[in-house]
Amino acid sequence: MSISAGISVANIYYNQPILMDIASDFKTSESQAGLISMLSQIGYGLGLFFITPLGDKFNKKSLIIGLQALLFIALTFIFFTTTIAQVWLLSIFISLFSVSVQVIMPMTAGMSTINRGKNVGTIFTGVLIGILSARVFSGAIADLLGWRYVYLISAVAVGISTLLLFIYLPNSKSSFSGNYPQLLGSAISQFRKLKFLRHLSYIGMLQFGLFCSFWTTLTFHLSNNPFNYSSSKIGLLGIVAIAGALIAPYMGKTADKEGATKVRLSAISLTIISITIMFFFQNSIAAIILGTFLLDVGAQSLQVTNTALLYKFDESLHSRINTIYMTLFFTGGALGTFIGIMLWEWGGWNFVMSQMFCFSIIILFLLRKEKNRYS
Repeated sequence: MSISAGISVANIYYNQPILMDIASDFKTSESQAGLISMLSQIGYGLGLFFITPLGDKFNKKSLIIGLQALLFIALTFIFFTTTIAQVWLLSIFISLFSVSVQVIMPMTAGMSTINRGKNVGTIFTGVLIGILSARVFSGAIADLLGWRYVYLISAVAVGISTLLLFIYLPNSKSSFSGNYPQLLGSAISQFRKLKFLRHLSYIGMLQFGLFCSFWTTLTFHLSNNPFNYSSSKIGLLGIVAIAGALIAPYMGKTADKEGATKVRLSAISLTIISITIMFFFQNSIAAIILGTFLLDVGAQSLQVTNTALLYKFDESLHSRINTIYMTLFFTGGALGTFIGIMLWEWGGWNFVMSQMFCFSIIILFLLRKEKNRYS
């Protein structure tokens, strides 16, 4: 389940190191190519809101298999695109169908209550490694074969994982008996009723917003002076980020024992340190590498502990609660990407780092407020 989740979610992030390759192929601007990242986040957000609640109404295995099959088709189609508009459209569909991972996540959380944080951390590690290795993979394949083959090879991987899920994934019973509008209404009502869900969602939005802003504009930063790196070199930063992702299960386990707020306060502190390093030493690749590592340790630790807290709510509501949280989470990612692209055009790296610092300070304020109110 962890490997399949990683293969699916990686498709949202393949575009980040190869934006310049796509822009060159279609002879478009950096900002037009950058819209691919934003539309990917929007597509994922739409899938989260309109599709993942169905995990509480239908057999989760059937839903996952269906989404994976549609993802395979969309990935195959993008190989044959002839305009940037077609890439924009298919990027939305690819992200829309990649939400199968958000059906797998609550399914895993419901398998055990004692080791919920650890189990969620294990799946989340697969997700994070998929996200971060996507950059290494896409950069290398783009330089070797061209950016289109990134998606064609991914289609093959999705096809294989779909077959394995069909064979090994257990069936699960649904818990909601109402119709689809009632299901969506029930999901929205959780946001109104659960104050702590709203609190977690705001933190998640800000965290993922600064994370996406960083990874999208990092491609532009490293493509220009003084670095002038190729797509494959930029993608190698994903290896550094994978090291941060591997800490996620440990953080989930620590949150089970010592409390999530303490872990997340440490995580946002690392994020602030990383931004400071990359702001003052922005022309040093060593500083960028160190900052990337610390940023990912902080971001992934914050997210995995947030997710573990999320699944402490009523198990019968997991898919609907996950829908609200993750829809807002990826809305934050889309907004962060858009703001990052705009700030890059207006003021370059300094403006982007300033935005990320502001987001981090707001998260720190929310966590301090949480510690006082909920501890």
